[in-house]
Amino acid sequence: MSWGTELWDQFDNLEKHTQWGIDVLEKYIKFVKERTEIELSYAKQLRNLSKKYQPKKNSKEEEEYRYTSTRAFLATLNEMNDYAGQHEVISENMTSLITGELTRYVQELKQERKSHFHDGRKAQQHIETCWKQLEASKRRFERDCKEADRAQQYFEKMDADINVTKADVEKARQQAQLRHQMAEDSKAEYSSTLQKFNSEQHEHYYTHIPNIFQKIQEMEERRIVRIGESMKTFAEVDRQVIPIIGKCLDEITKAAESVDHKNDSQIVIEAFKSGFEPPGDIDFEDFTQPMKRTVSESSLSNSRGDGKSEPKFGSKSKGKLWPFIKKNKLMSLLTSPHQPPPPPPASASPSAVPNGPQSPKQQKEPLSHRFNEFMTSKPKIHCFRSLKRGLSLKLGAGPEDFSNLPPEQRRKKLQQKVDELNRDIQKEMDSRDALTKMKDVYIKNPQMGDAASVDHRLAELGQNIEKLRLEVQKFEGWLAEVEGRLPARTEQPRRQSGLYEAQNASGVNSCAQDRESPDGSYTEEQSQETEMKVPATDFDDEFDDEEPLPTIGTCKALYTFEGQNEGTISVAEGEMLYVIEEDKGDGWTRIRRNEDEEGYVPTSYVEVYLDKNAKDS
Repeated sequence: MSWGTELWDQFDNLEKHTQWGIDVLEKYIKFVKERTEIELSYAKQLRNLSKKYQPKKNSKEEEEYRYTSTRAFLATLNEMNDYAGQHEVISENMTSLITGELTRYVQELKQERKSHFHDGRKAQQHIETCWKQLEASKRRFERDCKEADRAQQYFEKMDADINVTKADVEKARQQAQLRHQMAEDSKAEYSSTLQKFNSEQHEHYYTHIPNIFQKIQEMEERRIVRIGESMKTFAEVDRQVIPIIGKCLDEITKAAESVDHKNDSQIVIEAFKSGFEPPGDIDFEDFTQPMKRTVSESSLSNSRGDGKSEPKFGSKSKGKLWPFIKKNKLMSLLTSPHQPPPPPPASASPSAVPNGPQSPKQQKEPLSHRFNEFMTSKPKIHCFRSLKRGLSLKLGAGPEDFSNLPPEQRRKKLQQKVDELNRDIQKEMDSRDALTKMKDVYIKNPQMGDAASVDHRLAELGQNIEKLRLEVQKFEGWLAEVEGRLPARTEQPRRQSGLYEAQNASGVNSCAQDRESPDGSYTEEQSQETEMKVPATDFDDEFDDEEPLPTIGTCKALYTFEGQNEGTISVAEGEMLYVIEEDKGDGWTRIRRNEDEEGYVPTSYVEVYLDKNAKDS
C-alpha cells in the first residue's frame, strides 16, 4: 500500500491533505498550551487561596491555631500549596515535553513537506516539457508530410501537361523530392521524440513520482506517530504527579483524623479558666428583727449589702453594681502619682540617660482610703472626673502586672512574660559574649580593629541585661504571689470583706473584690489593695456629663518623657501642651494634649506658662 502507486495522479489532493495534517498538529499544540495556562492559573489561585486563609503573624489568629481542628485546617492549607505545586509541575512538563518539542517538529515538518512537493512539481514540469516537445515534433512531421504530398501532386500535374516545358517539369520534380526528404526527416525526429517521451513518462510515473509520494507518505505517517506520542505524554505527565497528589490528600486525611475534640475542650478550659470559686449560697435576711442584715461574703451580690441604710448622693438610686462595671478601675487613679518624679536628664538628648526616665508607679493603698479622700475633699472631684476622661483610652491596655486578669490567666501571662524576658536576656548575653570574643581578637591583633571601640557597646549590653534581670525579678515576684495565692483563693474574699467592714465608718457600702465586669473581663488586685463600691445615684450621671477641666496655661516639654504607666502621658522634647492642674508639691503637673489625651508629667521636664487669670484665682 503505497501512495506512489495508488495515488500517482493525486498530487494536488496530497498537497492539501499534508497541509491539513500540519494544521491539526498546530491545533493540538495550541490546545496543550492553553491547558498549561489553565494549570498555571489554577495553581496560582490555589496558592492565593491558601495564603488568604493562612494565619497573620502577630495576630489573634495565631492563638486560634492551638486547637487540633485549626491545626488540621492549617495542615490542609499547607498541603494545598504542595497540591498547587504539582499543577505547576504539570504545566512545566507539558510545556517542555509537548509544546516545545512539537513546535520545533512542526517547523521541520513544514520544511520537509516544502522540499518534497518542490521535487514533485519539478518532475511535473519536466514531463510537461517533454510532452510539449513531442507535440511540436508531431505537428512539424504532419506539416512536412502534407507539403510533400502537395509537391508530388504538382509534379505529376506538370509532367502530364504537354504544354509545360521540360525545365518546369524538372523543377517540379526536384521540389517534390525535397519535400519528401523533409517529411522523412520530420518523421525520424518525431519517432525519436516519441520514444524519448515514452521513456521519460515511464520514468516519471513509475520511478520519480512514486519515490516522492513515498517520502510524503512517510512524512505524514511520522506526523501521525508523533501526535500520538504527544497525546500519550499528555496523559503520562498527569499520571506522574498522581502519587504526590495522593500523598497530599493522604496528609489532609491524616490531619483531619488528628482532630481531637477532648483536647480542644481542655485547651478552652486552660485558655479561659479564671481560678475563682463559684459564689456561695445567699443567707436569709430576716426583716422582722431589728438586726443588721448580713450577706454572705462569697456572694457576688454583696454590693447590695447595706445600701438602704446608708445615705445617698442623690434623690434616686439606679441600683448599679460598681464591682461589675469598668468604672471602678479608675478608683485606683483618683489622685496624682504618689511616687516622686524622676530627675530631669543631664541633657536634652534621651541617650544621655542610660535607663531613661521611669514612669511613676502608684502607691498601693486601700481604695476605701482614696474614696474617703474623694468624699471629704471637694477639690478631688475634678481630679477624679478629669482622670476618668484622660485614662479612658488606656483602660484597654491593662496594667503591667496583668492584675486585670483572673488568677489563672494572670499566672499564664506572667509566666509567658518571664519566659520572654529570659529569652531576651539570653540574646543579650550571646551578643555580649560575641563582642567579648571580638575584643579579645582585637587585643591580640590590633591591626584588625580597635578594642576600645566595643567597650561602649559592651557597657550598653551590660546595662540592658541588668534591666532585663530586674524586670524578670519583678515579674517572678508577681508570679510567685499569684501561685501562692491560688490555693487559698476561697478564703480571700472573707478577709477582704472583714477589712471593708472595718472601713465602712464613712457610710459607704463594702463589697468583695471585683470578679467580673459587664464585658466579661476580670480584675484581681494585690492582697493589700482593696476596692470599694459606691451606691449608684444621680451623681453617677453627673460624673458622666462633666465637662473636661479648663486649661490654666501652657507648657513646653524640655525633655522627652516616656509615660509607660497609667496616669502618665508621653511627651516629646519641644512639644507644646495645655496645663490643666499645676504642681501640688508632689513634683507632678497635669497636662492635656487634646480632648482625649491627658495625664501627669514630671514638673522638672516641662516649662510652665500659667495664664494671668489662673494665677489670680
